[in-house]
Amino acid sequence: MRLKNKTVLITGATSGIGFAAAQRAIEEGAFVVFTGRNPDQIVLTQEQFGSQSLGIQCDHSSLASQDHFIEKMQQLSIKFDVIYINAGNVSHEAFGQWTVEQFDAIFDTNVKGPFFLIQRLLPMIKPHASVILCGSTSIHIALEKSSVYAASKIALRSLVKTLSRELLAQQIRFNLLSPGPTLTPALNKVASTPAEVEQLKASIENLVPIQRLADPVEIANAFIYLASDEAKFIVGSELLVDGGVANL
Repeated sequence: MRLKNKTVLITGATSGIGFAAAQRAIEEGAFVVFTGRNPDQIVLTQEQFGSQSLGIQCDHSSLASQDHFIEKMQQLSIKFDVIYINAGNVSHEAFGQWTVEQFDAIFDTNVKGPFFLIQRLLPMIKPHASVILCGSTSIHIALEKSSVYAASKIALRSLVKTLSRELLAQQIRFNLLSPGPTLTPALNKVASTPAEVEQLKASIENLVPIQRLADPVEIANAFIYLASDEAKFIVGSELLVDGGVANL
């Protein structure tokens, strides 16, 4: 078991990639603390994950909500071996249609939330820990309607590099895990109707050289690698798991 006796935090783990990553971490022997916004979904997910997990409601677009989460971690005296910042806002919109409120919503969740969560968690991160941020292959291609989303993910790529250097003395590994198109419930947030979802799925598949979307477990397997000691010589890097989108 590659994560035996390790304590792992995964944000946004009640569905999609986060859910798959938490499941795989538990299979690999970890105790998983996970977050989600919906309290009912937290309860259902906790039941599925079992006693090797602890679910806590947290809206990572809200610093107040994150502070409440931090307080709970402090009360429990938890120290983390692995952190996966997975929670994110995947909204897409035509350039001329973006509002200030929509722009702020993406950056609050995708950039400000992760930045201040890591800052507040720093005393709870063990030496030699692995901190993984969720990027996106969108930062490597010119995908329509992704201007704000891609900009937020590029910010995380920069954060991974700067924190790797700035916190080198604390022996924490920071890396970016960038998925390509993945079959998750997030597709339903980008399209409005089932027909639009299918149309979107088909158009996205055409972007992928291997002509399919990733299964969330495939991204989760890459997470397990970066989280494990097998990847302890990987620092400040980006791992693309995108079916060749960015490189072919």
